[in-house]
Amino acid sequence: MRMERIRKILGKYWGYESFLPLQEEAIRSVLEGRDSVVVLPTGGGKSLCYQAPALAMAGTAVVVSPLISLMKDQVDGLRECGVTAGFVNSSQSPAERHEVMREVAAGKVKLLYVAPERLVSPGFLRFAREQKISFVAVDEAHCISMWGHDFRPEYRQLSKLKEAFAGIGVHGYTATATEQVRLDIATQLGLAEPEILVGSFDRKNLIFRVRRRDGLVDQVCSVLKRHAGESGIIYCIRRADVEELAATLVQTGFKARPYHAGMSDEERKENQDAFISEETDIIVATVAFGMGIDKSNVRYVIHAAMPKSPEHYQQEAGRAGRDGLEAECWLFYSGKDFMTWNRLLGDAEPNSKAVWEEKLQAIYGYCTSMTCRHRSIVRYFGQELADRKCDGCDICLGEVDREDDALVMAQKILSCVLRLEERFGGDYTAGVLIGSQEDRVFEKGHDRLSTYGLLSKYSKRVVRDWIEQLVDQGYLRKHGEYNVLQVTPEGWRVLRGSGDPALAKPAKKGQAKKAKALNDSWDGVDEGLFERLRQVRQMLAKERLVPPFVVFSDASLRDMARKRPTTQEGFLQVHGVGQEKCRQYESQFLGAMRKYCGKHGLEMDVGLADLEF
Repeated sequence: MRMERIRKILGKYWGYESFLPLQEEAIRSVLEGRDSVVVLPTGGGKSLCYQAPALAMAGTAVVVSPLISLMKDQVDGLRECGVTAGFVNSSQSPAERHEVMREVAAGKVKLLYVAPERLVSPGFLRFAREQKISFVAVDEAHCISMWGHDFRPEYRQLSKLKEAFAGIGVHGYTATATEQVRLDIATQLGLAEPEILVGSFDRKNLIFRVRRRDGLVDQVCSVLKRHAGESGIIYCIRRADVEELAATLVQTGFKARPYHAGMSDEERKENQDAFISEETDIIVATVAFGMGIDKSNVRYVIHAAMPKSPEHYQQEAGRAGRDGLEAECWLFYSGKDFMTWNRLLGDAEPNSKAVWEEKLQAIYGYCTSMTCRHRSIVRYFGQELADRKCDGCDICLGEVDREDDALVMAQKILSCVLRLEERFGGDYTAGVLIGSQEDRVFEKGHDRLSTYGLLSKYSKRVVRDWIEQLVDQGYLRKHGEYNVLQVTPEGWRVLRGSGDPALAKPAKKGQAKKAKALNDSWDGVDEGLFERLRQVRQMLAKERLVPPFVVFSDASLRDMARKRPTTQEGFLQVHGVGQEKCRQYESQFLGAMRKYCGKHGLEMDVGLADLEF
């Protein structure tokens, strides 16, 4: 019966009719008071796993959140849906914080967002123990683990929660966690026999593409031109790269702003607010930007350089398409990125540095791989995809041409590894294969090998990528501290003439193909009406001083532009339209749709004819 009440809550406040994968199980854990660790991809509905049960339980749910901007976005979104929520952080005056605490004490707040260091402060703990706390939810829970990609020491203090709130369920939520990190979250939070729920790491609505960096500004602009007027994020490694690229894009005519840790707090806040309110389309940033950004309608994420780990890439790319609609994720990389990250990580403690070097090797392997991008990502997190072809990456869309004589090429590379007695890494091996003139090659006598110069018509960069592709496919492996290449049993099969290695042809500039996700999400949608509804949304957002995606997501607007309802009953059938939003926005959106459809002769109430109006 409690789950039936949750379904009614989903419909009333959020306009959803069903659960996403694992949401029901996660919500049940909260309702039953059991501890849990929940890993769901960005866009997988983690927030609802604690927001919905908070409305079904007595008292106030406390949500640990690492960023002020995230707290505000989530609270704004909840209030728009008719949910009583608040936050306590340093952006407020003492009087504002006191008012929130007064409302909590009066039982008027269902969800209270706080930073980890504030939650475990003696004063707040004393206050919280005097209240009716339903449960504690720890968002971005990977921050508690030193094995995670964004470790934050202040999260370690959360080990006090189980002692401070005896008998109350504590739940950790994250989008990015390997098995090692998941177990560490449970240990560090002191959870009692927690239920560990891990969803698929695959984001089917994301379209992944990887290219060698070759004229970065032109490459970036080609993506931006396909997304004119849409929101996107571009990531760079260094602050100087951020400033330079942002300035270049502005000079080219794009609405772009920079964001990095070297800017003042005021500048960063101003640029982030401009992005969230859609005053600017593009943020060019270092990884300092984005964790917990609740903006749902980011239509593309571009990495202008290789990120430093698969975890970082999965989270940063995952900021695209949170509304479930299609979004593009482009990665432009160079071998220099590997060296840049190595240099930046040079001062790390030895054990930590070894971990990061392993992650760097993994993300470089992803960049050079000929394996489905979706498959590569989920495999890193210990999962496998059932479908052989995803129709959502450059590999499966056939945008990366394959060498016709890949078997022969692979045999030449594997033979060279053997003739070098499996004692050298990929860079040196590639040098021998292209006929390197380096002194060390001659000093070691490797210019006299039969494989010396076998691939001299190719660049070292291309041969180096082929080596990584053979590693990724299991024909070679890296061994020891220096990543020495060794031929695997599968590689020996290739040397004997069997096996089916795949090697990429040197990249040519070409048009990106349309992915299935793109076609599906626009099916039946009138694009002109969608743009008109975006204008209405922008106007209402400015009036209410909230981000446009808080009014309605792009997914909701496309569903409106598909169904084109004329009545309140029909409006409530649109994805994401709950009772509170229907009350607030029915007249504006129905009026805009009637006017547009009348002018353009469009049928209305599409697919809604069976409703009893």
